[in-house]
Amino acid sequence: MQLREIYQIADEIAPKRLSDEICQNPDWYDNSGILLDTGEEIKRVLFSLDLSVLAVEKALQTGANLIITHHPAIYGKISSVRYDDEQMLGGKLVKCLRNGISVLSMHLNLDFAPDGIDESLMQGILLSAGAQSTDGKAEIHCPVFGGGYGRVYDVPKITVQTLAENMKKTFSSERVERYPNGVKSISKVASFCGSGADESAVLFAKAQGADAIVSSDFKHHVLTLARECGLAVITLTHYASEHYGFKKYYEKIRRQIEIPCEYYTDEELL
Repeated sequence: MQLREIYQIADEIAPKRLSDEICQNPDWYDNSGILLDTGEEIKRVLFSLDLSVLAVEKALQTGANLIITHHPAIYGKISSVRYDDEQMLGGKLVKCLRNGISVLSMHLNLDFAPDGIDESLMQGILLSAGAQSTDGKAEIHCPVFGGGYGRVYDVPKITVQTLAENMKKTFSSERVERYPNGVKSISKVASFCGSGADESAVLFAKAQGADAIVSSDFKHHVLTLARECGLAVITLTHYASEHYGFKKYYEKIRRQIEIPCEYYTDEELL
């Protein structure tokens, strides 16, 4: 298959126009889309949350010549591109180019897309809370046409401890921490995938009547604000909060293309 054909399928599920719409706000920045095109016909695809050294090695081992990532492989300024900086971005790009490996990144558009990574986090939490259906309605913190980021929704009544323990199973992660803050049970949750829980997210959760907030990479002052607002806090790794939805994205694309696809999981980051 040609790279543009695979990108068309990927973009139909998580349109780049969502990222473009979000980034009209000066507080947001993204770099999604085809970031490295070697011109080679694509014969095998590797999905990885990051363009890591291990992901590139996995592509070489399996013969994949396209890596699809969630986090943008090229995000900010590149000061140099050197073959001998193997752990740095430049070294990884050199290795990809030398071996005919193209790179496609789907970031904020996939976070915000319907049934995307942020909505998938909600679905996983609902399952962890024992919901019979994951079709629950949600108030959205940052809505865009056809999608959004940050959600507040009802869950079946459950204790903070039980929800956190169940999330370990759902998200295949032992690194789920909880700060009950005196909250004995939860019936409404706010969730934000990745590191998107800032002050405005906490205040949105509080205003919508949430009992708990779930996210990753909490800055100390944001965690403190959440507790002072009377919210229980559940935190999981950034990787675990997005791996769950990115793997669903992989399954959707894998079913639509005619070449072998493989998913790489960095177990240490779960």
